[in-house]
Amino acid sequence: MTPESRRDWWKIPTVGLGTWKVAYPGEVTEAVKAAIDSGYRLFDCAYLYHNESEVGAGIHCKIKDGAINREDLFVASKLWCTYHKKSLVKTACSRSLKALKLDYLDLYVIHWPMGFKPGERDLPLDRTSMVIPSDSDFLDTWEAMEDLVIAGLVKYIGVSNFNHEQLQRILDKPGLRFKPITNQIECHPYLNQKDLIGFCQSRNVSVTVYRPLGSSCEGLDVMDNPVIQQIARKHNKSAAQIMIRFQIQRHMIVIVKSVTPKWIRENIQVFNFELTEEDMEDMLKLNRNLRLATFPTLAEPSCHGLFCLKMGH
Repeated sequence: MTPESRRDWWKIPTVGLGTWKVAYPGEVTEAVKAAIDSGYRLFDCAYLYHNESEVGAGIHCKIKDGAINREDLFVASKLWCTYHKKSLVKTACSRSLKALKLDYLDLYVIHWPMGFKPGERDLPLDRTSMVIPSDSDFLDTWEAMEDLVIAGLVKYIGVSNFNHEQLQRILDKPGLRFKPITNQIECHPYLNQKDLIGFCQSRNVSVTVYRPLGSSCEGLDVMDNPVIQQIARKHNKSAAQIMIRFQIQRHMIVIVKSVTPKWIRENIQVFNFELTEEDMEDMLKLNRNLRLATFPTLAEPSCHGLFCLKMGH
């Protein structure tokens, strides 16, 4: 199958549950179960989150109950930076599959475009607390990702946190077998990513949005913005629903993280109203190019607690 014939990224559900930064053991399992009951079919996981076994437990509980079939779900995971070496990609994918107790992933993406030194540590640091890079090239990593599709371990492959130049390198790769089906990026009204989104969509690469609500460890709450609050009152919706709908109308896939059943239900109830062109323009004008998730290059105090790392995806 040629790359151009795989124009089926629309099979990815529009709204998915994010599983990053869950504080208590078992919490993500209950969140997954609540999400399935609420109609979610897309689940965004990653090796880095160290909770894929809990996600798998929630999925299999609902399958066992007869509430859902595996084929109805779209489960995504991510290749962490310490596994960029070509020979390690399958090992990393197999580890996620084992944790999730699945035979295949619907989507597997390269978490960040830069590789780290392989080893047991997620964030290998030198004596100055700077991350130790690997000498890997993500074009070689991509070849190993393509091999996963051929082997039947994953259905689709993609990237995350790639800029337009990095994405174009893959698209221009000689002998490319499979195009990235999506590019997962941070996006919210304070970082609307208009140019990068246009670039991806013009090349038939879908865009998956994380941090659509703009929440951050620094306490910034985009939902409190007066413009968003006004639009929410106008439509009798929550600020979160307005921000999710904003991305949907930009033709994007939206990943929203929550462990609260009420909010999980609310975040997917975004298909019974439509923002006006004026609403959309007003929200686009809020852009500040404010990036909350940054590529980890050095140790910093973390609001997550797993390890010192300033990042959100």
